[in-house]
Amino acid sequence: MSDSESDVGDQAGNIEHFNGPVENAWLMKIPEFKPEDNPNGLLEESSFSCLFPKYREKYIKECWPLVVKALGTHHIKAELDLILGNMTVRTTRKTWDPYIILKSRDVIKLLSRSVPFEQAVKVLDDEIGCEIIKIKNLVRNKEKFVKRRSRLIGPNGCTLKSLELLTSCYVLVQGATVSAIGPYKGLQCVRKVVEETMKNIHPIYNIKALMIKRELMKDENLREENWERFLPRFQSKNTSKRSKPKVVKKKKEYTPFPPQMQESKIDKQLASGEYFLTDEQKRSKKRQEQVDKEKRDAVVQKKRREKDFEAPQETSKRAPKTDSVDSQLDVKSLKGKIAKANKRAAKSK
Repeated sequence: MSDSESDVGDQAGNIEHFNGPVENAWLMKIPEFKPEDNPNGLLEESSFSCLFPKYREKYIKECWPLVVKALGTHHIKAELDLILGNMTVRTTRKTWDPYIILKSRDVIKLLSRSVPFEQAVKVLDDEIGCEIIKIKNLVRNKEKFVKRRSRLIGPNGCTLKSLELLTSCYVLVQGATVSAIGPYKGLQCVRKVVEETMKNIHPIYNIKALMIKRELMKDENLREENWERFLPRFQSKNTSKRSKPKVVKKKKEYTPFPPQMQESKIDKQLASGEYFLTDEQKRSKKRQEQVDKEKRDAVVQKKRREKDFEAPQETSKRAPKTDSVDSQLDVKSLKGKIAKANKRAAKSK
């Protein structure tokens, strides 16, 4: 065994996560990278630049001294060009961490996506990462895109706040992107929720599953078991009804014979006898048809005008007279009553 291999073996013996195969990568302890691990620094200079929109110019100009100070602790040089509208970060001779330039690039990207400086500077920590998810290309229809993006935010930002609490990440929806800052395990959950929301799966389903997982993690007996039986299963239902056509065309019965040919204009003229008329006769016939049509239209117009001057029909309020059998019976009964009254008057005398 060479000296270099023995040194690697000694380092692996001091670190616990090098022993044997890794079953759960999230439980691995990442060793801290120190200046002693890279005393010679970097061989080449690396730089990244990022454009920012016009409405972010004022905020970036105000917080840029803080950005320079935060990146200066890691020996990263930051430059701001307000004329071209871009931010640049580059390594220096004192830079000893080769990955810090990528972290610095993420800081200026987040600043250009309307993330405040207090949240963007957290990316410089080793345990914190960031992700900028592009959601514009996930939905073609603009109206659907706006609805699903507002569904991700929720009423008064409640859905986004609950997602932040469950994943321990900072989430910001800005335009056509979603920026997330937090631990790497939480970033995976945020990306899954965002992508499924844009695929028309409501975020409340994923939030409910995250809440169940959070409670199961507290139980030591269930921590190492499969959680599929505890998680809810949601089946997508297509409730949209297909609109039926207004006019339904009925299919004609199949016949092996071809359809009858339609008569041409000359055939119709031959059948009516118009084909044999002279030009003068055709013109006179056309004039006569036009005169007849004008007479018919004049009669219709006259009736329409006279209709306004016609007196309306009067409706009588009196009850109609009915010479029925009932009225005759009433007369007879009245005569009988009078006769009885006369008899009583005669007896009394």
